[in-house]
Amino acid sequence: MSVKGWLNEKIVDPMIQILRKGAQPKQLAFSAALGLTIGVFPICGVTVVMCGMAIAVLGSLAHSPTVMLANFIATPIELSLMVPFLRFGELLTGGEPFELTSDALNKVLTGQASTELLFSIARALLGWLVAAPIVLGTLYFIFLPMFKFLVPKFSGAPGKREHDS
Repeated sequence: MSVKGWLNEKIVDPMIQILRKGAQPKQLAFSAALGLTIGVFPICGVTVVMCGMAIAVLGSLAHSPTVMLANFIATPIELSLMVPFLRFGELLTGGEPFELTSDALNKVLTGQASTELLFSIARALLGWLVAAPIVLGTLYFIFLPMFKFLVPKFSGAPGKREHDS
């Protein structure tokens, strides 16, 4: 399967289905921003659970398919933001920079991680926690005009695929 085919199947087609369901642009913008914000949480493997908890708490305020799709889209971004969140947390706490070496990675993988590593994880979480409201708000205001444009465009004829024309 080509990259374009994969993107269409995994991202574009689900997004078009979401747009055709007739959800409100504000709800979609908030949900996409929420999914991406949670999706870049600096601990791998927990973002789906966190999104599920957010959906359960927020109820009808969040559009669950949009939250989960945005979380899926955020996965590669999550990996690339772990170090910036760590460095931001170190900046906030004044902590010593954690050395990202192959020896440190080996200690993590063999279960010999030190308290220094645990403090580094806590600093990365702090960095995300401080940045998350700003990221959420910024993404919401970026996505809102996009969804205000897209929802009317795609909520028309159910058989028409707009991205193929």
